[in-house]
Formats: sequence, structure tokens, C-alpha cells
Amino acid sequence: MKEWLKISCLLCVFGFVREIRPSEPYVTEYLLGPWRNITSDQLTQDVYPVGTYSHMVQLVFVFLITDFLRYKPLIITIGATGVIIWSMLIWTTSLLSLQIVEFFYGTYMAAEVAYYTYIYAKVDKKYYPRVTSHTRAAMFAGKLVSGITSQLMLYLDLMNYKQLNYITLGTQIIAMLWAFGLPKVHKSLYFHREQIATDIDQQTQLPGEDNLDVAVPHPKAPPKKPRALVLIWDHTRTAYTNPRVVQWSLWYAIGLAGYLQVTYYMQVLWKVIEPEPLIAWNGAVDAVLTALAALSALAAGYLHTGRLKPRTSLLIMVFLSALEGGCVLICCWTKDIYWSYAGFIAFGGLYGFTITLASAEVARHLEDDIFGLVFGFNTLVALIFQSGLTMIFVSGFKLDPVGQFTAYAFYFIGVGVLYLISVLVEWLWCPAPESETLENSLE
Repeated sequence: MKEWLKISCLLCVFGFVREIRPSEPYVTEYLLGPWRNITSDQLTQDVYPVGTYSHMVQLVFVFLITDFLRYKPLIITIGATGVIIWSMLIWTTSLLSLQIVEFFYGTYMAAEVAYYTYIYAKVDKKYYPRVTSHTRAAMFAGKLVSGITSQLMLYLDLMNYKQLNYITLGTQIIAMLWAFGLPKVHKSLYFHREQIATDIDQQTQLPGEDNLDVAVPHPKAPPKKPRALVLIWDHTRTAYTNPRVVQWSLWYAIGLAGYLQVTYYMQVLWKVIEPEPLIAWNGAVDAVLTALAALSALAAGYLHTGRLKPRTSLLIMVFLSALEGGCVLICCWTKDIYWSYAGFIAFGGLYGFTITLASAEVARHLEDDIFGLVFGFNTLVALIFQSGLTMIFVSGFKLDPVGQFTAYAFYFIGVGVLYLISVLVEWLWCPAPESETLENSLE
């Protein structure tokens, strides 16, 4: 087996096992069940927001220490925090312990950046498209198995909501142990770069004097700078001075923020619509949504192929963003839990398409070396937006679940309207060929 494929397979096994968390589709059912003594309001306002804020704050530090520690320690951390989280969910009962769990969940999610970027430090650039598809497919497969497993366990009455946590704990232990076997990374993008001779030589030879023993020093060697931080700044400036990168990065961040908020609180909404279901189909919904999102992502990648014109791509996003808002309205305005399930599945499928299209548009305007930096920063911006949504609608106005999801629906519709306006303004302001519109107008 080729070395790059071997490394890809090792990492994919970790991603697959880590995503087998059958307790997650039913975490709200479990936390509001007889095993814990908390209310729905406490869960919504005192517990879940801690995870949102923790994820946002920790991502800043995790991105830098991931590169500095060269990925593998952070991948081990993912497994270790998973073990802590589900151990506490099983064997603790207090409100404070749940808030601590949410803090560690923020670490668990923030450290994902190591999983996504490890492979780029271990394989040649020509294999990037293939290894990216492998790692994403492994996660989709894990989530699919997780949803099917959880639904079967409950439907066949083999386990209850609490017992599903034991399966999740087991998979996190396996993932942590597997992470120790991943190959070490000997270089990274910023803090452990391979030094080029011309950058580190303190002396140079004059042309035509190869046989001389005396070397001529640089006249004035510049003082050493913090190379990693300077490089990060240079890459950031290079990326975000491209107006197309800014335009699509903003959509990526806004769309991701809305998606995270919807998925984070959807189970709470379902408890309002159907407080005591005979059987909750959350696992089946999660499995179908995962499969549809994977197919949508593949379709977006196939249809895009870099040939869509900028305005055409934006108009597609305008239309699909409005549809996403409509799906969220179906989720929260219906009294039938099955219509809410259907709306959520459709929302997930549309999101899988739009986020892939946005990612492709950002990537095609970037150099390969700054791909990870830009997407890490875009994710941070998304978490800032998500924290803003939480502070406004959950902690601030303290809307009930139906009110929250109505606000999230119009958030997506509003994003579509804003981008429609931006397309119209660009067309009126720069009626040049599309290949020259926004880039040339802002030079």
C-alpha cells in the first residue's frame, strides 16, 4: 500500500470511530429524562450556551497550538476529551457537572481542526483532493452508522437513552487509543517549517569564487523576527485582500453559524412539539440527513468544477439560502413531528450543497498553502456569529424554542436577501464581463 494511502486510512479509521456517537441524537431526551433533575429552560439557557462560547474561545488557541504541537497531540486530545465528556454524562447528575461537560465539548469540537489538517502535513499536495474526500467520507460514514445504531437500539427496545452513552464512551476510548498509533508529523505550516538554505545562511559566496575558503558575510543581517506569526499575518493579508475570498468566506461563516445553531437546539424544539413520543425517530432522521448531506456535497462538487461564474454561484446561494429558511419555518411552525423531521432533513441536504459550493469558491481563489488558515479563521468567525445568535435570542430575549427557530429561519432568508442585493449592486456598479467584475472593481 502506498504511504499516503496508508496514512489516509489510519486517519479515516479514527474519524469513523469517533463519529459513532449513538447517544447524540437523543442527548436532549436523556438530559430531560428521569436520570437528571433539570428543566428545559435550564438546559437551553444555562447548559447549551456554555458549549457554544467554549468552542468559540478555544478555537483561537487550538489552531495555533495544533500547528505548534504538530497535530497528533491534539488528535489524541479529541479522544481523551470524548472519554471525559461521556464518562461525566453517565456518572454525574448536577447542573454544574453538565456545564463542565459543555466546556469539554467545546474542546472536543475545537480540536477537530487537527483532524482536518493533519493529513495535509503528511502527504504530498497532489493527493490533497483524494485525502480530503477520504476523511470527509469517513466522518459521514461514522455518523450514518451512529444514527442507524441508535434508532435500532431504541426501536428493538435493547437500550434506553442513558445506555446509548455506554456505546459512545466505548467508541471514544477506541478512538483515543487509535490516535496514539498515528504517525508523527515532523513539520508543520508555521512553527516547524523546513528551512530554506537562503533563508538561514548567515554568509554568502561571491559568484565565481567557489574555490575560495573565505565567505563574504551579509552586509547587514536583519534582526530575527517571529517567523511563524509574520507568516500567519502575511497569509491572512494575502487571502483577505481578495474580494472574492471575503465575499464567499462571509457567506461560509454566516451559513455555518446558522446551521450550528439550528442543529444544536433542534432536539429541544422536537420536545416541545412532541413532549412524550412513543418512540423518537431522531436517530433515523440523523442517518437520513447525513446520507442526504453527503450526496448533496458530492453533487455540489460535481456540478461546480470551477466553471460556474461568480454571479451565477451567488444567485444559486441566494435561492438556496431562502429555501433553507423555509425549511426551518416548516420545522417550527408545524404541530406534526414528522413534518418537522422532514423540514430538518431537507434543511440538512440544502446545507450540505451550499457549504460545499461556498468552500469550493473560497478554495479556488486561494493558494494551497493558506487553505487551512483561511478555513480555520472562517470557522472562528462562524462561531462568533453563532455566539451572537445565542446571546441575542437564547440568553437575551429568552425566546421559546418556536420563537428561536422562527428567528433562525428569517436569519437565513435575510442572508439570501442581502446577497441578492450585493449581486444587483455589483451588476449595476460593474457591468463588465464577470471574470473582471469584483476583482477589478476593488483593485
